[in-house]
This record gives sequence, structure tokens and C-alpha cells, in this order.
Amino acid sequence: MSAKRIDISISDEDKLWLDVYSKVHQISLAEAIRQGIRLLKKDKRQENYRQLVKNTCGIWKKGEGLAYQGKMRGEWE
Repeated sequence: MSAKRIDISISDEDKLWLDVYSKVHQISLAEAIRQGIRLLKKDKRQENYRQLVKNTCGIWKKGEGLAYQGKMRGEWE
């Protein structure tokens, strides 16, 4: 596997957080970012969410959802 170099822009706050995290864990900034990417790739919630959206797409049959929501909330008053 070959490594690729990239440039990214992050907020000052995120950069400070990465600096502290890297020092505490005694790793480079690049390694901290690589670890974060690996965690994101392992995160099954994203795939579960996509599957949920796919499985429920089109099941709402009561018209335009926002209008229905407004009508239902109107009954609360």
C-alpha cells in the first residue's frame, strides 16, 4: 500500500485539539488523523443509517410531511 500526502484545512480549535491529543498519546499529527480515519471506516452506524433510509424510503403515505407535522402540532394549542 502506498501512502498519499494531502493538504487539509481545519479550524484553529481542531488543530489545537490535535496537537494536545498527539502529545498526550505520543503520536504524530498524521498518525492521529490516520487513527481517526480508521475509526470512521469502522463506524457501522453510518452503514446502519443508510440501510434504514433505504428500507423506509417511500413508506409515508399521508401527503407532504411538513404540512402534516404542522397540522398535528396545531392540535396541541
